[in-house]
Amino acid sequence: MGDKPSSGEILGIPYNFDRPSLGRLLSSYWQPEKGMLVEKPFGIGYTLNLANWRSWVVLAVAGGLYWQQKGSETPGTGSDDDESADAGPVEVIVDDD
Repeated sequence: MGDKPSSGEILGIPYNFDRPSLGRLLSSYWQPEKGMLVEKPFGIGYTLNLANWRSWVVLAVAGGLYWQQKGSETPGTGSDDDESADAGPVEVIVDDD
């Protein structure tokens, strides 16, 4: 059997399974001449290019939404806490009219 390629594209999606070096990791996340999305240094798909201002907007919006979600949660409203509130029996009334 032949060796499988460790980098390339499948259906237009890039992949790279070569062992990344520190230089390749750093240079892949900072490419001023490229757009907002660049190929990942390791794995499948794309990642954010931190040299593009649009990437910082995306990170700020995602961080703001995360902060808002964490700030709006009150004790007893999380999904794990609902189990203790629903532990009692439930009465179901069926009306056969």
